[in-house]
Amino acid sequence: MELLRFTTAGSVDDGKSTLIGRLLYDSKSIFEDQLEAVEQASRSRGNEEVNLALLTDGLRAEREQGITIDVAYRYFATPKRKFIIADTPGHVQYTRNMVTGASTADLAVILIDARNGVVEQTIRHSFIARLLGIPHIAVCFNKMDLIDFSEDKFLEIERSYRRMSEKMDNRASLYFLPISAKYGDNVVESSARMPWYRGETLMQLLENVPIVHKQGDPDQPLRFPVQYVIRPISDKFPDFRAYAGRLSGGVLRPGQSVRVLPSGFETRVKAVMQAEKTLETAHTPESVSVLLEDDIDISRGDMLVDTESVQPFVGQQLKMMVCWFNAQPMQLRRRYILRGSVSEVIGMVQGIDYRVDMHTLDQIVGDTELKMNDIAMITVRTAGPLVYDRYADNRTTGSLVFIDADSFETVGGGMIQ
Repeated sequence: MELLRFTTAGSVDDGKSTLIGRLLYDSKSIFEDQLEAVEQASRSRGNEEVNLALLTDGLRAEREQGITIDVAYRYFATPKRKFIIADTPGHVQYTRNMVTGASTADLAVILIDARNGVVEQTIRHSFIARLLGIPHIAVCFNKMDLIDFSEDKFLEIERSYRRMSEKMDNRASLYFLPISAKYGDNVVESSARMPWYRGETLMQLLENVPIVHKQGDPDQPLRFPVQYVIRPISDKFPDFRAYAGRLSGGVLRPGQSVRVLPSGFETRVKAVMQAEKTLETAHTPESVSVLLEDDIDISRGDMLVDTESVQPFVGQQLKMMVCWFNAQPMQLRRRYILRGSVSEVIGMVQGIDYRVDMHTLDQIVGDTELKMNDIAMITVRTAGPLVYDRYADNRTTGSLVFIDADSFETVGGGMIQ
């Protein structure tokens, strides 16, 4: 079956964890012992009803405060599809967790409290979802039961969201759904209390939305970052030399003409192996070992690409959108470790082209540092050549993280433009 990865995002108390709990409960994807544990925890907390949010909020601090702090992953399936859910926090200080959870998503569920409409976190999470290239965004107006299931209010918030989204990248498909996660209206079953809404329920949308980022797409250019050189010194394998890694794009097959970057040397694939099994074809994102016909100096961080397809960029000057994760501001001319899929290089931020104002989505110029949760376009210079794609073309080879060279903390995430 197809696998759909989706993430939930929204402001604090918009009902993200409750919505996921409702999805799992109404689709009968909860074991009896799980439900009994949640019922017992709800009673001990003094809740009048079963608190379905406890299905995803597993940390003690989350249950005590009634908030989501870390990204919680849940897995379930219906007869049509398998699903992986990333429940992300709504607090501003946990924006980095939202970026992490949404980085591999095929669809984002943006929750809006129907009483409050579009707020700053709605704008921030929507912008990040567009920035990460998520192709589908389901905007769910939750807690419709608290505004008497008003169609007029639903349409008013929809117009407000559309006006805001016009300032963003409009390649994503938008879906608007009025729901009540607490009572299950339009989550799995259609709501009799909102007869004016004739669209799909959230579950129907999840089961039927087309998956854009399909794994193993044969039309995607080959990208094989080398992670490890296998060179056993033994009598059984006297001349064995293979290059291990995980396919980040396209397919690999014996006889294929490939180019090694950044050196530019060309050769052919002699064999593709998985453990001791020889493969006729390897698809993204399989992990395989590649034997080549010629002896070429290849090491970790190099990349094999098809000679006939679109080539990645090789360079030392990059423009990228960055989300800054750390309380220590990002500073110009400071050295950071830039880590890609398997490559690692020292880089320095040469300039901040602009910072995005999360209230108005205007581009602010003139900044000399970035604070935690800031999103900006920056120019970076690396100490050595980096092999990369645009993030819009390949999520894996077009992204990297910033690591502080002193503390080794991950301090930012970049998407190459």
